[in-house]
Amino acid sequence: MLEDLLITLGEPRMLALAGAATGVIFGWAAQRSRFCLRAATVEVAGGRFGPRMAIWLIVFFTALMLTQAGVGSGLFDVSSTRQLAGTGSLSGAMIGGLLFGAGMIFARGCASRLLVLSATGNLRALVTGLVVTLVAQASYRGVLAPARENIAGLWTIDGGTARHLLAPFGIGPTLAALIAGLALLGAFVLARRRALSVGMILAGVFVGGAVAMGWGLTASIAATSFEIVPVSSVTFTGPSTDTLMALVTERNLPLSFGLGLVPGVFAGSFAASVLNREFSIERFGPDAPMERYLLGAVMMGFGAMLAGGCAVGAGVSGGAVLSITALIAVFFMWVGAVLTIWLTRSTTDAALA
Repeated sequence: MLEDLLITLGEPRMLALAGAATGVIFGWAAQRSRFCLRAATVEVAGGRFGPRMAIWLIVFFTALMLTQAGVGSGLFDVSSTRQLAGTGSLSGAMIGGLLFGAGMIFARGCASRLLVLSATGNLRALVTGLVVTLVAQASYRGVLAPARENIAGLWTIDGGTARHLLAPFGIGPTLAALIAGLALLGAFVLARRRALSVGMILAGVFVGGAVAMGWGLTASIAATSFEIVPVSSVTFTGPSTDTLMALVTERNLPLSFGLGLVPGVFAGSFAASVLNREFSIERFGPDAPMERYLLGAVMMGFGAMLAGGCAVGAGVSGGAVLSITALIAVFFMWVGAVLTIWLTRSTTDAALA
C-alpha cells in the first residue's frame, strides 16, 4: 500500500503529508497537555516534581518506549538518522544546550512551545519564534555559522555505535522499550499524585506518540522509496527555518516532512484552542518586556543549531533513538535553565532587598 502511494503521490508529497499528520497530533496534544520543558525546569528549580514535570516525563518515556519497541519489532529502522549516523559534537551539545536552556527561560518557552502558543493567539510567542528562526538560519548558513562550526569542532564523536547510548552495554531496543515502559508507569503515578486529569495524561501520551509516529513514518517511507529519504521526526528549529525561508524565497514550496510538520502543529494547536475556547490575543507588556524575549530567542536560535536540535528535536526525538549527543544536549538544557532561574531569582531578590 505504501509503495502504491509513493508511486501515486511521490516522495515529497508523502513526506509532507506524514509531517502534517504528525504535526496535527503533536500540536493538538501539546496544547491540551500544556507540555513544556521550561515549565518543568521551573518546578525542578523550585525543588519539586509537579504536574508539568510529570507531563514531560510521560512524553519522554512514551516516545522512548514506542520508538524502541518499533525498532525492536522490526517495524522500522532509525540507524541512518543524523542523530546516530553522522559525526556528532559533544562540545556543541554541552554549550548549545546551556544556551538553549537559558534562552527558553528568558523567552518563557522552548521552540515547540512558542509555535504551539503562537497558534493560540500569543503574539509574544509568534514574534519570539520568528526571531529564533532567523537566528537559527544565521547560525546554520549565515554570519553566525563560523562561530557555530568552531565551537562544534572542539570535541566531536564518530557516528554509528559510538553515538548510541546502549551500544557499549549490549542492551537491545526491546529491553530498552521495557525499561522505558516501567519508567512510564512511574510517570503515570506521579501525574495522578499531582492531580492531573486523565485527559491531560492521555494528551501527554499522544505528544510522545507523535514523536514515535514521525520516526516510524519517515523510516517506512525511506525503506520503501527508491530515492534517498532522510529519516527524521519531530523537531522545530530546522523545519521552522526551512519553512520560513521557503515561504520567503521560493515560488513553489519544496515539500518535505518538516514543511508539513510546522503548519500541522500550528493547525492542531489552533483547533484545540478554538474548540476549547482558549484562543486569546496576548501582547508584550510591562510584565512581559520584549527585550527579555528577544535575548532568549537569540540564545535559543544559536543554541539549538549548536546542540543539534531544540528541546523536542534533541530532548525527545533524539532521546527516543538513544543518541548520546542528544541526551547530553537535553541534560545541559536542564542545567542551563535551572541555573538561569536560580541566578535571575537571586538578582531579583537582591534588587528588592
